Amino acid sequence: MKIRKVIILPIVCGLLAITAPVYAAESAADTNMQILLDKVKADKKLVVAANMNLNDAQSKAFWPIYDAYQKDLMKINERTAKMISNYADAYNSGAMTDKQAQTLIHEALAIEASEVAMHKSYAAKLGKVLPARVVARYLQIENKIRAAIRFEMADKIPLVP
Repeated sequence: MKIRKVIILPIVCGLLAITAPVYAAESAADTNMQILLDKVKADKKLVVAANMNLNDAQSKAFWPIYDAYQKDLMKINERTAKMISNYADAYNSGAMTDKQAQTLIHEALAIEASEVAMHKSYAAKLGKVLPARVVARYLQIENKIRAAIRFEMADKIPLVP
């Protein structure tokens, strides 16, 4: 029941691409980004499916909640991408002000709080239709994927000057 690194690495790279700010000037670039987004979502779903070991009844209850969770997670990813873009703008300007830093701190903490609240909400929803150990397994899988993404982002984002 291992989460395979071979499958996770492309997902992490893809999710990083999604969370990174991308400003496409042409519709072809927008289409390519949508294709990448669709591929990452499908790959992540394969990783989850391969590691959940759901029976038919559990699967029927799980996947609609999973899809709703991913939709809400995308909103958090979009907030994170905007925050990173704002940080990049401030960082690249050469002089980040204390006010800019305070705004970034506030938003980073608000994003974390939103993510924790979302986890609690979905853990409760899943807990109504699945055994606790199955819910725990799913939360572990999500946590491992998010931890890998956070590690990659932390590695790539320079410290505040």
